Amino acid sequence: MKIKKEAKREAKQLFCWCLVNGVLDENRVRHVAQHVVAAGHRDCPAILSHFRRLVKLELARHTATIESAIPLPADVRAAVEAGLASRYGPGLTIAFAHRPELIGGMRIRVDSDVYDGSVRAGLAALEQSF
Repeated sequence: MKIKKEAKREAKQLFCWCLVNGVLDENRVRHVAQHVVAAGHRDCPAILSHFRRLVKLELARHTATIESAIPLPADVRAAVEAGLASRYGPGLTIAFAHRPELIGGMRIRVDSDVYDGSVRAGLAALEQSF
């Protein structure tokens, strides 16, 4: 479905209204979605579709996933959290996952940034070089 420029512009304005000091306010997001549906605008599906996309992208920007081959000790977790907070700012939601298939090392993903220091990634790179 192609979204009209007007619908994108309105969705972006509504999205900007949901930001409070640069942080997405979930209550405002709910309120905006309910308001758009209640208003019955003819471009309601397009506006909500683009608005949802903007919210999803913003949430991904503030979400970090750390995968490691073994469960990380508390001191390593704290060091990783501090490093990510200094790089990406406060308000980052961090999730740790235990993934034995990484063999060793760690993979960190924040939005579209991926830092892969796992043994599995190293072996895959070595395999591609042959």
